[in-house]
Amino acid sequence: MPFDDDTNYMVLDQEVIKKYGRDFKPLDMAHAWLDLQPKNSYCTAERVAFMNFVKGFEPPASAQYKNAYREWIGAQIRGDYFGYINPQNPELAADMAFRDASISHIKNGIYGEMWASAMIACAFSTDNMEDIIKGGLAQIPATSRLYKAIEMVISWHASGVSQRECFDKIYELWDDHVFHDWCHTISNAMIVAASLLYGEGDYSKSICMAVEAGFDTDCNGATVGSIVGITNGEGRIPDEWKAPINDTLETTIFGITMVKISECAKRTIEHIEK
Repeated sequence: MPFDDDTNYMVLDQEVIKKYGRDFKPLDMAHAWLDLQPKNSYCTAERVAFMNFVKGFEPPASAQYKNAYREWIGAQIRGDYFGYINPQNPELAADMAFRDASISHIKNGIYGEMWASAMIACAFSTDNMEDIIKGGLAQIPATSRLYKAIEMVISWHASGVSQRECFDKIYELWDDHVFHDWCHTISNAMIVAASLLYGEGDYSKSICMAVEAGFDTDCNGATVGSIVGITNGEGRIPDEWKAPINDTLETTIFGITMVKISECAKRTIEHIEK
């Protein structure tokens, strides 16, 4: 698997937990960003935050200063690992996600990562996608724009709106030809929620639905696959998704240019048990 910012963060987060422990602070994460990857490995809000670190800004100022991308999807794609190491504990998963997201994002940008991390933690105890989504929502402010947008998707699905109609409704609110809409947390979170609900627990169907919908396709496919992968278990992930990767992941992390996914999984279990 070639390196990508989504997967880089999973390996980087393992290094942070290894060095600083589960009680890592936002500033610890900021130092890890500076120490472990070059600036070209970061995008949009993360790139701005990285440059702010270099200039001496510390969290949360690093997320705010001249950061036009501070409510974009960048944090939402970083939260998987905190869900993995906190099975059935969405509150702690969301807490870790908050500490991570606050170095580069504000408001809904932060809530997106908290929601994604909490959903993954919930996925260890149920395969009901609506319950998983609502379990994630329980960890973010009910007054937030993100919360209300996800509730809207849930209500559409519950009222019998078809898959096509649901995605059409999302497109009425957001336009992925507009740069801001394409990469915003809320538009993409709506795609994730819809793909989980209409994908009905089918790993391939859910991922492909998230990608085919447009917007930030690799990020949404990854988040959906992460959640459905947990509910189904590794043994039920079809071989056509696993075989081409050959248990190998490239990264841009200094000193870790290539890892075995199976070894990363073992370290994840170790971090659960600590």
